[in-house]
Amino acid sequence: MLQALRDKSSGLIAKIVLGALIFAFSFFGIESYFTGRNETWVAKVDKSEISAEQFRERFQNYRAAMLQRSNGQLDPAMLERPEVKRQVLDSLIDEQLMLNANEKLGIVIPDERVRELIRSYPAFQVDGKFDEGAYRAALAGAQRSPLQFQEQQRQALAADELRNLIGSIGVVTPREIDDHIRLRDQTRDLRTLTLPKPTETPKVDDAQVESYYKSHLSDYMTAETVSLDYIEFDAKAVKMSETPDEAVLRERYANDRARYQTPEQRLASHILITAKGGDADAQKAALAKAQQIAKSVREGKDFAAAAKEFSEDLGSKAEGGDLGWLQKDVSDAAFDSALFALKKGEISEPVLSNEGYHIIQLRDIREHKEKTFDEVKAELAKSYLETERERLFGELASKVYDQSRTDLNSLDGAARLAGVEVQKTAQFPRTGGTGIAANPAVLKAAFSDGVLVHGENSELLDIGDDRKVIVRLGEHKRSEQRPLEEVREDVRKHLVSEAVATAARERADGLLERLRKGETLDQLAAELKLSVVDAKGTGRSAANVDSRIAAAAFKLPRPAEGKSEYGNISLPDDGYALFAVDRVTDGDVAKVDEAGREAVRNQLQSINAMVATSEFLTSLRKAAKIQIAEDRMQ
Repeated sequence: MLQALRDKSSGLIAKIVLGALIFAFSFFGIESYFTGRNETWVAKVDKSEISAEQFRERFQNYRAAMLQRSNGQLDPAMLERPEVKRQVLDSLIDEQLMLNANEKLGIVIPDERVRELIRSYPAFQVDGKFDEGAYRAALAGAQRSPLQFQEQQRQALAADELRNLIGSIGVVTPREIDDHIRLRDQTRDLRTLTLPKPTETPKVDDAQVESYYKSHLSDYMTAETVSLDYIEFDAKAVKMSETPDEAVLRERYANDRARYQTPEQRLASHILITAKGGDADAQKAALAKAQQIAKSVREGKDFAAAAKEFSEDLGSKAEGGDLGWLQKDVSDAAFDSALFALKKGEISEPVLSNEGYHIIQLRDIREHKEKTFDEVKAELAKSYLETERERLFGELASKVYDQSRTDLNSLDGAARLAGVEVQKTAQFPRTGGTGIAANPAVLKAAFSDGVLVHGENSELLDIGDDRKVIVRLGEHKRSEQRPLEEVREDVRKHLVSEAVATAARERADGLLERLRKGETLDQLAAELKLSVVDAKGTGRSAANVDSRIAAAAFKLPRPAEGKSEYGNISLPDDGYALFAVDRVTDGDVAKVDEAGREAVRNQLQSINAMVATSEFLTSLRKAAKIQIAEDRMQ
């Protein structure tokens, strides 16, 4: 089906095919249904549910990524806004729409592609190679079975396949590539005349200053600022012995003994036979097949060869069923029980787990090992000191905070408990200051109602590196009107600057009008005693012409033969440039080799694919019945 669509993915046929896809999907998901069970979904796309757990996991991943990217500069509360959560949910809805579309189109991903994808993940590799033990341990930690994970990856690949299919419909023709190259590599013959800032300083009288000031009072206000009293303390404030008692260390060793043990590990291979369909007949057929395979390998057939031929575990099939070194509680309970009951070299009877029937081969055993107390004493001491300091610091922080809530009008008692002095900041505005006043959490607290309006001590604030602060208002300076006499010269300078800018613009516009009426740049240059600069063959990113002038020049229309097109543009410091486009030369298609054309094709194809995918998703949203439970997005 995919190939057929690709074969038809050009011109009018492409539009018909895409239209047919959209039309077909408009007839799915129209019906509604009701159930009597307790609903826990956050969104429902036709009959497919997006669970609250799925949403929470995606949102937490997004939140963590954004906070890490911001290096602590982003207020976590900003990410809790409803519109942010809705954005995350919309991405899940789009994914579900694509999954539903995959199912309706019958897109099938072969096992080999799923296997290649799984084996490519660094998280499942040891020394650069796929490791079955690492794979299964990672899945166990995520509470997913291999079959569940494989199906998840298959769905992801199917979604990619559909996106590729949609993208392939927007075929890029050779003519489109040629047109893009002609535009991209186009050059223009330019001449420029740079006009300096007007030299005459306009006169601004007191009446103009007073009039402007009165009509722009809000521009001449002092900034609202505060200063803070605060205490800052960290784990160094904790007083404790740096030499832990050996009895304490021995107790920790006994309580955490498993940490210093290497559990028994078993090198295993398996052959997995699944019960397709899940009913009793399918289960019976799977068991019979597994028993037959188990019999053949016991009678001498090579186990690895049998695994490659029969196993349905995509993660280990290509490796002859090799699972690597496994320890207890990593795999299914029934699998574990059977594996650890085998002797080295033995092959099990078929073992039923949630995945299907396993035939297990035990190839080798690594015995249980344990480090002695003396071997780990230094590590225990370091760990104890870190943990104890953290515990004591937590207790201290709690006591300091409680004291600050008991005495809301002072930080003195809290400072004594923390063993620090009350410090003061300089005045700073809402945009922040220096030191702790640059910290987002402190800024938010400083201008909160509790601190600013009610004069209370703040919450206990974490400002990073295990440092805590509590702040209270020192002095609040409200925004006030600055008197005219204080800002008179600022207003005068502003009016002069505006007048100069207006004069520069009017002069440039007047000169441009003269050019369009028939005068030349050379005539104007002679009149103004300035020079015209030629820049023939200027490209879009030429280094020999001001980028602003080049960008403006490429917006002008192509001049008629023997004529010029004119324009002007403002430059820094009230300068202006007049420019003429005398000639336009399109990029030479013949100079671009096949590799260059292929790069253009890929670029245009990517743009077309994004547009087509967006249109397709829009059509799916219109055709689907989408329900959203806003109250479950908490």
